[in-house]
Amino acid sequence: MARNEEKAQSMLYRFREAKNAELGGSKVQQRRPFRVSEVTSLTEAEKWRRNTIGDISRKMSKIQD
Repeated sequence: MARNEEKAQSMLYRFREAKNAELGGSKVQQRRPFRVSEVTSLTEAEKWRRNTIGDISRKMSKIQD
C-alpha cells in the first residue's frame, strides 16, 4: 500500500518540477565555495557569510535543545 503512495508523491514531485521549469522558475542550488578565494564579488561573499552563520546558528540551537 505504501508503494502506491510513494509513486504518487514521486509523480507529483516530477510534475511540480516540470511546471516550475516551464514557468522559468527553476532554481539551481549552488554549493558553498570550498575556498574563500574562489568568491570574487562582495555581494556573493556576504550571501555565503549569511548562509554559513545561519547554518551554524541552527546547529548550535539544535545542540543546546
